[in-house]
Amino acid sequence: MHILGISCFYHDAAAALVRDGVVVAAAEEERFSRRKHDPRFPRRAVDFCLERAGIAAGELDYVVFYEKPLVKFERILTTALRSFPRSWRSFGEAMISWLDEKLWVKATIQKELGIAPERILFTDHHAAHAASAFFCSPFASAAVLTVDGVGEWTTSAAGTATAAWGAEGRNSISLTRETRFPHSLGLLYSAFTAWLGFEVNEGEYKVMGMAPYGEPRYQERVRRVVRVAEDGSFRLDMDFFAFHRSSEHTYSRRFVELFGPPRDPRAEFFTRLTHPGRSAAPGELERNQYYADVAASIQRVVEDTLVSMAAHLRRSTGETRLCMAGGVALNSVANGRILREAGFEELYVQPAAGDAGGAVGAALHVYHVVLGMPRAYVMEDAYLGREYGEGETRAFLDSQGVRYEVYGDEDRMLDRLADDLVDGRALGWSQGRFEWGPRALGNRSILADPRREGMKAVVNEKIKMREPFRPFAPAILEERAGDFFDGIPDPERCWTARFMLAVHPWKEDAGRLAPAVDHLGTGRLQTVRREWNPRYHGLISRFGEATGVPVLMNTSFNLRGEPIVATPADAFGTFRRSGLDVLVLGNVVVRR
Repeated sequence: MHILGISCFYHDAAAALVRDGVVVAAAEEERFSRRKHDPRFPRRAVDFCLERAGIAAGELDYVVFYEKPLVKFERILTTALRSFPRSWRSFGEAMISWLDEKLWVKATIQKELGIAPERILFTDHHAAHAASAFFCSPFASAAVLTVDGVGEWTTSAAGTATAAWGAEGRNSISLTRETRFPHSLGLLYSAFTAWLGFEVNEGEYKVMGMAPYGEPRYQERVRRVVRVAEDGSFRLDMDFFAFHRSSEHTYSRRFVELFGPPRDPRAEFFTRLTHPGRSAAPGELERNQYYADVAASIQRVVEDTLVSMAAHLRRSTGETRLCMAGGVALNSVANGRILREAGFEELYVQPAAGDAGGAVGAALHVYHVVLGMPRAYVMEDAYLGREYGEGETRAFLDSQGVRYEVYGDEDRMLDRLADDLVDGRALGWSQGRFEWGPRALGNRSILADPRREGMKAVVNEKIKMREPFRPFAPAILEERAGDFFDGIPDPERCWTARFMLAVHPWKEDAGRLAPAVDHLGTGRLQTVRREWNPRYHGLISRFGEATGVPVLMNTSFNLRGEPIVATPADAFGTFRRSGLDVLVLGNVVVRR
């Protein structure tokens, strides 16, 4: 049985193909279109999924959309009427968008794929999120928590899930507790993202990266705009927000009166911690420090709220395992605290936890819950995208007149590349199938020596061309993770570390061995197992043998504002426009 899941029309459009309960392909449209967060119908991603499965669209049993458009449209109408006349402009803009494409999802799928209407299904947005986490996890039962901006009406949901493995049985997802729009933890965080000068749905990572350079001095101010109960339930004071009545503004004048003028997005951000000893105009350091302190404050309040929600779920359900999804589940600092403080033994977060992941969840929800089919799949790794072989790579490089070397002996290639890293060269590393989700996990990565503290500035400013406070991930051999990081008693069962989705403290002074990936005492690590990615594991192993540090600096292979590379052409274009020293395309190596 083949089921295609689709998410689109808001941001991060994606497609995923499930065959007999196994995810055989999944990709975001942006990887093919090269348009960051592409929201359009994922035609190229769908074509890739079908090609990977070796089927035509007519052979699909079902196509499933990740939410219910009519219910969402009801929320848009109801919200606009409640806030009229202040909402008149955003209402008009919404109607243009909805009447143009968003209401006609079924017709669009029929037109694009030629599928009979009875084979097109819809799931609830948060049910898709929940299914994307639970039915990709290794658990037979678990507590489930989904938190995002907003689906149809729901902004967070909690409950339990059960599954039958390998035989006919009852699969269920029961979301018994929810928070509804406009009260949203995701939209709260996005309001601060916008106030701090970053783009909503893109800059939330930057707020999380900025927060460690501040102190959470303004939590009480933040708690004036959001009231949180002991069990993690919360309500926003809507006088401080505008997202419910405006398509342009997320926060109101009262918000500015409370927190002060928003940060200029064109202004350079630096503090005494990011740039020790740097001189600045009078008041500039203090102003930047204030923004860092506010970032730290909203981050802490959101973390505390999520930990309270998770801890309550642990007490009320008795489950020892937790599955999380939704865009807020990509907050890796909060995930680390949930692991350490909420009382769960294990935490699983699906690597594309945001809206893109709804494509996987929609397909799995229909297969397991609607059709009642047994489970036989765990998403052990995120290598679900398209791969490009040596022939395609060489044909492209030849067409560009680029000199390269082809290695027939992988050991010899890895030895040479490990020497490059030790000598301070930065690698653009592209191999195998590209990753599912927003994290580069060793198939489309920029790799460098983490022992060189200056490498952080080199990669941020000269290669990635992004803000200097942005952190890098330590990619570490799974079998050595417990030697370097706290909170990982059993690396093989630390699912979030596989997908770079939790921040952990460095153990004792281990961080000093890898200062380029030590983010003020913590690291958003990625554990690497040989069986998932033998070439990547082999490179880290050789570097560890040469240096005593089995860790590499890992960041996504892209430039600021661009999607992560997919094709050899994408990778070479980024290599040519950046300060990378070496480009590795499978077993083909290009040097400057």
